Amino acid sequence: MAREDDDDDNGALTDASPNPNWFLRARLKTRQLLLLIALDDERNIHRAADALCMTQPAASKQLKDLEDMLDVKLFERHPRGMEPTLYGETMIRHARMALTSLSAAHDDIVALKHGLSGQVEVGVIMTPAMGLLPRAIARIKLQAPMLRIAVHMESSKVLLDMLQRGSLDFMIGRILEDDGAAGLHYEELTVEPACAVARVGHPLLKADNLKLADLADQPWILPPPGSVLRHRWELMFRRAALEPPANAVDTTALLLITALLQQTDSLHVMPVEVARYYASLNVLAILPIELPCHMDAFGIITREGHLMSPGARQLLHEVRLAARDLY
Repeated sequence: MAREDDDDDNGALTDASPNPNWFLRARLKTRQLLLLIALDDERNIHRAADALCMTQPAASKQLKDLEDMLDVKLFERHPRGMEPTLYGETMIRHARMALTSLSAAHDDIVALKHGLSGQVEVGVIMTPAMGLLPRAIARIKLQAPMLRIAVHMESSKVLLDMLQRGSLDFMIGRILEDDGAAGLHYEELTVEPACAVARVGHPLLKADNLKLADLADQPWILPPPGSVLRHRWELMFRRAALEPPANAVDTTALLLITALLQQTDSLHVMPVEVARYYASLNVLAILPIELPCHMDAFGIITREGHLMSPGARQLLHEVRLAARDLY
């Protein structure tokens, strides 16, 4: 590879006022961003220049031009090497982010040229995992069979943490009052009503005009105390001037819940959409009573300013289409 001994003058910034396009006026070069990263890795101008196939004078000139442009010192020169200043660390961090974004753009172009591929990470709570997301995945797999989709089914709190750490492309869940929503965008899809379920053949399935009072002395399998659904379930009884049932098993393990339902006369509270799915498989039955109990609405949650891959954007598009059909 030929050595690059010089570059155009970058032109120092003379206007101190903030300008979102300052890098255009300054003609900031990709090679300067690469030099910042090489200097951070090597802490030596000679080794950094060699890594970029540049001469040391050319590297020194590019660094000086960048410092003049910003009117700050980016590195401290010491006998044993170079250390980034606070300004330098800031520029290095943004240089890495910019080059990572450019690399992702190249990967996106390659993916589009060869058909959608790559990896999509999506988080989902239980209700949309039963109908909405499978429908969207089925649709996109017809168009892009090579697209790898990783689905994480957790509570909204866990998923929000994953999303904010950058582990998810997007999620389908809810933002609770005590969750930090800074930097997130929320698109509401639907509310989540709950119902009471029991084993197939449970005596209450044949009851006429079933009332909430009829459920108050029954054994229950419930989400743990402190969970949103448990709070709403207890509030439902108290608003009806009834004491919440004390005979309860606390668990969220679905396999254990279905086993207990089949082997006992216990009742369980769950989202209607989930219950309908299991009822269609004859695993359980929905009691003939409309509970005045529901979860908060859930929706699509994304990070503001996050550039998704083509695959993630297409899956998100299919989720929106499927939600339009379902809700």
